[in-house]
Amino acid sequence: MDPLSWLYARQGRFAPGLERIRALLARLGHPEEAYPVALVGGTNGKGTTARALAAILEEAGFRVGLYTSPHLVDFRERIQVQGRPIPEEKLLALLAELRPHAERLEASFFEAATALALLHFAREGVEFAVLEVGLGGRLDATNAAEPVLSLVTNIGHDHLEVLGPTLRDVAREKAGIFRGGVPALTAARGEGLEELKLQAKARGTPLWVLGEDFRLEGVAPTPTGLAFTLVLRGEVQAFQTPLLGPHQAENLALAAVGGRLLGAGWEAIGRGLARAENPGRLERLRLGEKELILDGAHNPEGALALREALRFHGLLPAAFVLAFTKGKAHAPMAEALRGLGPVVLTRYASPRAEDPRALLPLFPGAAVEEDPLRALERAWAWESRVVVAGSLYLVGEVKRRLSGLLPEERLQ
Repeated sequence: MDPLSWLYARQGRFAPGLERIRALLARLGHPEEAYPVALVGGTNGKGTTARALAAILEEAGFRVGLYTSPHLVDFRERIQVQGRPIPEEKLLALLAELRPHAERLEASFFEAATALALLHFAREGVEFAVLEVGLGGRLDATNAAEPVLSLVTNIGHDHLEVLGPTLRDVAREKAGIFRGGVPALTAARGEGLEELKLQAKARGTPLWVLGEDFRLEGVAPTPTGLAFTLVLRGEVQAFQTPLLGPHQAENLALAAVGGRLLGAGWEAIGRGLARAENPGRLERLRLGEKELILDGAHNPEGALALREALRFHGLLPAAFVLAFTKGKAHAPMAEALRGLGPVVLTRYASPRAEDPRALLPLFPGAAVEEDPLRALERAWAWESRVVVAGSLYLVGEVKRRLSGLLPEERLQ
């Protein structure tokens, strides 16, 4: 079995705890101690925030490692240095080195992938690493690193079966990335924010809150993206970004303030935000006369943000190709998206994908096409603009198929 196939075979293993990842990192010589780390958690938007913070730090002159999940097309997307995915030969060599230790410790897919990223960053001499938290925070493999900055984008209804059942429970798990005396930032609201504040106080974590310690003004669409103004302790800075959606201003505000706390100047922050990107999140593609919008909205909050963004940027009318994951909150997601345009229900290549026919009661009159590309063609027959959403795995499969690649069966 080749190294990458070996890693994929470890998908589906999940046992919460930091014992295995800590033991694995110890066997590898503690690569996570070779550079400062920022941890980025939250329910939605953490990928955007992590990528924007990495871009800011790069513009400030740091050599930066970025670890995100899941990937869309190629596993190498998850592990980047200076915006470039890990080269295949280095990936395979590091996997071969890591494999015997991971097998001995029965490490999971995500634990092995996290250790791989941290080892690559150490070997590449990064001066800073930005790590997107996977699930929760307290027991996530990324939390084996000791951060100099922690960010929690928001608290929403996702993975309640593991982190819940309440939003306060979710917030408590997300706050696991807080450290005493280490600054933390959040854009959370409501009871999630209340719990984060309690956890920060108990840990002695200085917590900066969007809307209280810094704020946004003048969030507006532009012909190419989004404009907003950030107010931080009397300083007022205007920014533009190619990202879409008013919700992204909150994620980018966290990245900007995070960059500032880590020593980046406002000019570097502006340059970083101006080139920030997050594939598969309101990503617009032109295919001749047709337009494709890809968004990984996979929970109620993500679906609401997608609806708001489409209206905010004038991207309706559109047809929709949707696939959901088993166990997710399908009804509120459907409520957010229903009525925006005609719908084709489909599925992605994974046993986690919900049967599209089971979703028909939530989308009266919707069509069903098992194959995502056939679903796409059917939707384009109705509208020249099509939105693909409901799962990052669906978005990734559509991107792979449009590139001529075969579907990749995914669990993580």
